[in-house]
Amino acid sequence: MPRVEAIRSEVQRLLRSAPFRPFALTLENGDRVIIEHPENIAFNPGNNGSLGSEEFYVISSQLRLFSTFGAVSAVALVDRGE
Repeated sequence: MPRVEAIRSEVQRLLRSAPFRPFALTLENGDRVIIEHPENIAFNPGNNGSLGSEEFYVISSQLRLFSTFGAVSAVALVDRGE
């Protein structure tokens, strides 16, 4: 669970950064999902002591993805040259 919390916390930090910068989630199966806008990802971040959800949804262009933070192996900013 600590790994899931760390990944969710990093995603929350990147979503709140100003200005927003696109970032990528790399999944355990090797797939890479680019979050180009804060509204492209949805999950319960938790509040008032609650942990938040382990699941997240990504909706971007043609992509519709439901996954868990446990399936994320890396979170990184996207290089503008990609």
